Amino acid sequence: MHIGDLLLVTPVLRTLRTNFPDAHIALLADAKLADLVKYNQNISELIAIDKKGRHDKLFNYIRFIHEIHQRKFDLVINLHKNERASFIAALSGAKKIVGYSTFGPGLVFDRVIENRKRLKHQVEAHFDVLRETLGITNIDDRGIEMWLDDEAEKAAAHLWQQAFPNHPRVIGLNIGASWPTKRWPKEYFAELADRLVDEGFGIAYFGGPMDAEIVDQAISLMKHQNHPQVVQFTGQVTLMELAALLKKCRVFVTNDSGPMHIAVAMNIPLVSMFGASPVEGFWPYNDKSIVLKSPLPCHPCYKHSCDLGGLPCMYSITVDEVLDATLKQMEIP
Repeated sequence: MHIGDLLLVTPVLRTLRTNFPDAHIALLADAKLADLVKYNQNISELIAIDKKGRHDKLFNYIRFIHEIHQRKFDLVINLHKNERASFIAALSGAKKIVGYSTFGPGLVFDRVIENRKRLKHQVEAHFDVLRETLGITNIDDRGIEMWLDDEAEKAAAHLWQQAFPNHPRVIGLNIGASWPTKRWPKEYFAELADRLVDEGFGIAYFGGPMDAEIVDQAISLMKHQNHPQVVQFTGQVTLMELAALLKKCRVFVTNDSGPMHIAVAMNIPLVSMFGASPVEGFWPYNDKSIVLKSPLPCHPCYKHSCDLGGLPCMYSITVDEVLDATLKQMEIP
């Protein structure tokens, strides 16, 4: 359903391929996220659903499910507990259906597993599904994986050379997040960017088209808003090009978001700020990250809007803390 949801499934794909080397493994994913898994070496096929476009029409959705049903899969593993995914799994016609499900469709599953992401990392919760429904004990966990093509690498190299010629120290910033309660204040990002420019760093702003307005607002608050080493890539690149650009950053500073997980896949040192979302379930799944979370007792609230008003959880994470963590991450080779 989201960037992070899909990337956090990739360790499962690796484990399935290790345990079933000759199996045909088909991955069903949202068409707009295809770049993330297009070249995944552990799948045999990508089945794309255009859930906000063609398959959002009832007739096309029913026809899509019928096409899945005709495939006669031996096994369907559902790793997203929303109604759409649960119904596709339930009506897939597979010999065995396991995983997460909403109540109704789950009645026809062979085994429904509760998603334990509030108790452990989402990847570990996914591994529980394999252990408890398939008896898999050989967990091949190599972290989040994403492969890029030459075209994306070349496009990113061209953009980077134009933006930062011969500049080896660029910090990436990601202001956006799917919930407002996950977003560190834009004025804090602006101050952080100014202080990093004062330290001699270049600044690369990232994010999707939906983040363009908030990024513009943050840049407008900067004293160095017209500095030649402050560059905005927001909404201008594909997901694969985004990944290729992130590889060129020395550190990536981000909210809990999809780009955070892409940066993990690219093995980039991270500083991430957590407000409403739980660190336990979705922390950057690597050993190159510093996670800063709100010290307030209401963290994590799991809410899309703040009952207290003003997002005190995110404001409680200071610019000094994030700057110190960013400079510390610069020491990682």
